[in-house]
Amino acid sequence: MTRVQKERFFNEEDYLRLKYYYILNKEKLENAKKDLCIMHPLPRVNEISTEVDSDPRACYFKQANYGKYIRMALILKLLEIN
Repeated sequence: MTRVQKERFFNEEDYLRLKYYYILNKEKLENAKKDLCIMHPLPRVNEISTEVDSDPRACYFKQANYGKYIRMALILKLLEIN
């Protein structure tokens, strides 16, 4: 999941028309698979409703946490610290 990116549009009217169209909320998740994994690079703007945060399929906070450890490991590797 990601936001509608203003910089990808050629004109602002199209962006304004679509920026609130693709918002993930509980209603849209009703028919989604039970093993769905909702990922997002964070931070979010409004593309995922905060009501989705409590859904067990919301994996974006775990994703951000795992990314922190990966970056730490990469920095240690680059600094040649074992």
